[in-house]
Amino acid sequence: MTLPSRPNPAALPVTPWYLALGQRFATLWVVKMIGTTLGISGFFVLYFWVMHHPPSVPTVMPLTAIDHWVDVSDDAMLLYSSLWFYISLAPAFTKDKAELWACARGAALMAAIGLAVFWCFPTVVPSFAIDWSQYPALQFLKSADAGGNAFPSLHVAFAVFAAVWLGRQLRSVQAPAWTQWVNVLWAAGIVYSTLATRQHVLLDVLGGVLLAGLVCWRRAPRARLILAEA
Repeated sequence: MTLPSRPNPAALPVTPWYLALGQRFATLWVVKMIGTTLGISGFFVLYFWVMHHPPSVPTVMPLTAIDHWVDVSDDAMLLYSSLWFYISLAPAFTKDKAELWACARGAALMAAIGLAVFWCFPTVVPSFAIDWSQYPALQFLKSADAGGNAFPSLHVAFAVFAAVWLGRQLRSVQAPAWTQWVNVLWAAGIVYSTLATRQHVLLDVLGGVLLAGLVCWRRAPRARLILAEA
């Protein structure tokens, strides 16, 4: 008797990467939308409360040669503010409840560590001798965010965190290489914007990269198991 042959995996139709991302986006989209909105809103409440109620006088972060080298740019405000859309893509493209929960836990852990550091060791960026009226977009930013909660930069941490998650998701759907470049360049642009807007200094940026790296490294084994099933 001839046994039925197993189908060759290579012969099975492969879902185009953009359709695969669309399917991921449509999965639990209401939960993702509400959860991301509440998560970002709740973070802002805690972030500004900690900033305006430091338990001690904040330490002024020192400048480095890189900080003097990066010019102030009003145009960098667009990249800086794009973080909140960029960070929402990682949970939006999770494929199921388990992956969504893993992403949310990682972001929450990173925010909690950052806020704890802000509270225990308050920091602030230096008072730059800049006429902010010459930079209308940045003047608005400075009126809302006084430059506290400097180290580590959670703006940078969230950008790196999102870049790592999106990179894994794009690989899992076999997206073309240019999408990975867009992902990396977008994250790098956000990191650059933190310096160009004078919201952070280089040491803050390095602290944010380290924080995100530690959180992503901690989640890496579990993330690989989840994304391997994509």
